[in-house]
Amino acid sequence: MLSGGHGGFELDARLEAITHPVLWLGLCELRLMNDRRWPWLILVPQRPDIDEMHDLTPLDQTMLTFEMNMVSQTLKRYTGCDKVNTAIIGNRVRQLHIHVIARSQGDPGWPSPVWGQEPREPYRREELRQLAEALRSSF
Repeated sequence: MLSGGHGGFELDARLEAITHPVLWLGLCELRLMNDRRWPWLILVPQRPDIDEMHDLTPLDQTMLTFEMNMVSQTLKRYTGCDKVNTAIIGNRVRQLHIHVIARSQGDPGWPSPVWGQEPREPYRREELRQLAEALRSSF
């Protein structure tokens, strides 16, 4: 299942607007940020009214950690990046979501964080679909 309708869960409209669905992992939906500057994935635990990782049950926290590690390892293997940045911030979108971003020396803004580096550079529709399919195949 991808976004919405899971036990009262609704994906925040702001996340839906800037990401593309990739894969259902178990606890989380994996989504691709629509910004071609960095391979940037978003994990969204499918639990209603959760803003912080510590709001999850202990079992869900364990599952989230497992899924974060699996996504990070797959992204590093897929991209060959130098570093994987993982962050849970939630200042603009409170709904719990985890950023997993492949970073390489020489990428736009290296070594600074990706946040605040506007404007976003969206993928072409077909390019976004193809990348999502390639990532899906990597799991």
